[in-house]
Amino acid sequence: MTAPGTLYLIPVPLGAASGAATLAAALPAPALATARRLRHFVVEHARSARAYLKHMELPIPLQELELAELNEHTPSAALESLLQPLLQGRDLGLMSEAGCPAVADPGAALVALAQARGIRVAPLIGPSSLLLALMASGLEGQRFAFHGYLPAKAEERARAIRELEKESRARRQTQIFIETPYRNAALYAALLQHARPETRLCLASDLTLASEFIRTRNIRDWRKAPPPELERRPTVFLLLG
Repeated sequence: MTAPGTLYLIPVPLGAASGAATLAAALPAPALATARRLRHFVVEHARSARAYLKHMELPIPLQELELAELNEHTPSAALESLLQPLLQGRDLGLMSEAGCPAVADPGAALVALAQARGIRVAPLIGPSSLLLALMASGLEGQRFAFHGYLPAKAEERARAIRELEKESRARRQTQIFIETPYRNAALYAALLQHARPETRLCLASDLTLASEFIRTRNIRDWRKAPPPELERRPTVFLLLG
């Protein structure tokens, strides 16, 4: 019986499609070397993944790679077929659209299935926006929790903000969450409206890019300051009550 391959989790840094130099600056050489030898990939969107792989400078033509898509439209029944290269003894790379695979990412379902099948899962080293933001925030780094996306509806979002703030005060815990970039401004406005004046809020946008912005203030001071430019900029929000 053929031994299964390894599922490699490949981080995709912001700006990855801008060139090989960006990848070399964000991913260590051993991670790049591992990714470059793979021939089978599971990606969110094939078009953008090909742009990333092009700048990875693979030793074979892109046309010879096998790319399968896994995104919010993929039915759960299709997950088993995505494991086939692994079950045939071939290594497989899993890539998010941007960021670390399986963290606030549909790839988590494939990783769970691989674990259930006893297949080796190997995360490659690369930038994590959540930890980079926490490191630079000046907020509580001993106790923190990532909550993914807050509700989009205004009433539910307001309730979530108040609950997270209450939990943060009680546990002395940094609350970390993200938003779809085009809704960043709405989330920022909701935080200013519903959080307490003394609560600290860090905004970390465009991490690792030349346009990187990281700033921590209490809500009172954010209310006095000009609103930051968050439109379509990937942003991590960190709150400490």
